[in-house]
Amino acid sequence: MGLLIKNVELDGKETDVLIEGNRFKAIGADLNAPESDFLEGQGMAVVPTFVNGHTHASMTLMRSYADDLELHDWLTNYIWPLESKLGEEDIYHGARLACLEMIKSGTTCFNDMYWHFHGVARAVEEMGLRAVLSSVFIDFSDEAKAAEQRELTMRLFEESKRYSDRIGFALGPHAIYTVSESSLRWIKSFADEHGLLIHIHISETEKEVEDCVALCGLRPVEWLQKIGFLGCNIVAAHAIHVTDKEIHLLAKNGVKVVHNPVSNMKLASGSFSYARMREHGVEVSLGTDGCSSNNNLCMLEEMKMAALHAKLVHNDPTVLSAREAFNMATLEGAKALRLDCGEIAEGKLADCMLVDLSNHRLAPGYQLIDDLVYSADTSCIDTVICDGRILMQNGCVEGEEEIVAEARRYATTFQ
Repeated sequence: MGLLIKNVELDGKETDVLIEGNRFKAIGADLNAPESDFLEGQGMAVVPTFVNGHTHASMTLMRSYADDLELHDWLTNYIWPLESKLGEEDIYHGARLACLEMIKSGTTCFNDMYWHFHGVARAVEEMGLRAVLSSVFIDFSDEAKAAEQRELTMRLFEESKRYSDRIGFALGPHAIYTVSESSLRWIKSFADEHGLLIHIHISETEKEVEDCVALCGLRPVEWLQKIGFLGCNIVAAHAIHVTDKEIHLLAKNGVKVVHNPVSNMKLASGSFSYARMREHGVEVSLGTDGCSSNNNLCMLEEMKMAALHAKLVHNDPTVLSAREAFNMATLEGAKALRLDCGEIAEGKLADCMLVDLSNHRLAPGYQLIDDLVYSADTSCIDTVICDGRILMQNGCVEGEEEIVAEARRYATTFQ
């Protein structure tokens, strides 16, 4: 059974879009598919859904739990102690809330790094999204802990094969200050052997850089190059405190960088240099980070903040256009995660959303992409489709009241 979207606007022109299975089968005027379900798209525009390139989905349970704190204080004194109390069922409920929030804001794929892999995977399967889920690796240079983490990683890699092809497996070394050199070398070897992505935080704070220089005599990216860690399968979150030499190394090795502007500003981590990244040819996508450091998962907001931040930092209103920001949130994110989506085209995975052109935030309607980046909010999104399946219609997601009610229990549990 397919899905035929009739009379919908695509790139400023009215057309029909036919989905068969989980891919766009045909795009054109007056399409007929008698065996397909029908969806009227009059007054709507179809655009790609967003790819959240870096997040910790289940941290929805910590939204507004610990705000206005420096990163290392926030992590060591608030977040890690609370995370130690969370079990797989808690992570499942947090991930369901995250999936709901992402669907409501037009995201159908996310790159996650968090504990209890199966709790997140269950939520993604049930909610119908697409995700790349990292097996978190932290050893604090403790060899016994490292051995335990290696065993867990190998086991989860095998167990991940039980899930649908909407769920991908990646390795998730947290950062250079939480993972030993020997473990990073093992992770790189395992990932290369099995064709896996590696999802890691790099150069998020000045302290991280200063500590690396003091310990190794090199900056983080330089040190990772020295130990042979960098490569085209690395998805690096943040990459704020980097020199031109380091940016060159990122580009040379094909490292994919994920910019997280809202989280960076909230934690005062520093200013991401988009223009320098672009000049060196680094591929950059967008992420929200987790809800404890953002505090939402809205890629509409992330696009706007990325564009405005770049213009301010470089004192140039032409830097990071609306179209660039939109591509970072869609196609560039898909490319970084090796997914065949991020655009509306025949043969691509059928991940898309219908935007309500009658919404006041999209009037008068000169440039839709500009409106989506600078003006739109979630009220503009009517329908969300992932893998050819409708996840939201008329702004409603099945079971959303129960998901929110379950999540609200944690406000009293954690206080």
